Amino acid sequence: MSSATEIQALAEAPGYHARRTLPLRVEAMRQLRRRRTLLMGGVLAALPFILIIAFAVGGTPGGEGGGGGGSRINLMDVATESAANFAATCLFVSAGFLLVVPVALFCGDTVASEASWSSLRYLLAAPVPRSRLLWSKLVVALGFSLAAMVLLPLVALGAGAVAYGWGPLKLPTGGALATSDTVPRLALVVAFIFVSQLVTAGLAFWLSTRTDAPLGAVGGAVGLTIVGNVLDAVTALGTWREFLPAHWQFAWADALQPDLEWGGMVKGAAVSVTYALILFAFAFRGFSRKDIVS
Repeated sequence: MSSATEIQALAEAPGYHARRTLPLRVEAMRQLRRRRTLLMGGVLAALPFILIIAFAVGGTPGGEGGGGGGSRINLMDVATESAANFAATCLFVSAGFLLVVPVALFCGDTVASEASWSSLRYLLAAPVPRSRLLWSKLVVALGFSLAAMVLLPLVALGAGAVAYGWGPLKLPTGGALATSDTVPRLALVVAFIFVSQLVTAGLAFWLSTRTDAPLGAVGGAVGLTIVGNVLDAVTALGTWREFLPAHWQFAWADALQPDLEWGGMVKGAAVSVTYALILFAFAFRGFSRKDIVS
């Protein structure tokens, strides 16, 4: 179906309003009922309990039974000090890869899956404007991605409170954050992780508009994200690494310091948002000119 045909059909439809097509609540319910959404939510909700069992079996992290790596200091060394420490540790171990997967899944599967089911052309013939369809799917995909990132620390806080008790967030370098500052700082961490993953979201969404294979869009986004992490490990690139989103993915650690530091997070957010806006623009521009046959 061509864009010209769609525009003509819209102009002739009496009482038609583009904003009333494919409401966000309808798209959200469609995505919520999908098996991959429930499976992803189950995996993220199960991770804190798996870590609690691992700590119970293996011993206290950083101690004699925990194999903490001697003098090496990281969040794992204080993982069982409180619920806040446990939640921060869950984010630490999952931010590099596990939280990339739901973002790539929700954003990469959303359009490509419609094409693979041969339902995309019927949605556009409803008629749903192409920009409206992409906007609805992007907003819902980003919403589910954020929900996945919020779900993990929420479950970790609840499970950690039962297993280790509630208390201040103790820092691996010494000292602790006040109990009243713990939740706001963790919320800031989640917010930065979400912003840093907008690049993956942009890649996945753009690929989703270019292919009829959902796994290709999801796998491509994850693969390119891994490539970015590999390039960031190449120290020979010097300051060029600062232009890589992966270089700033753990800048949120500055939020878990007694004195909050914004420098790294601001730079990382700027790099991520810039790349994401370019990729989203490519997705909308390419899809508006694409001949939909599936």
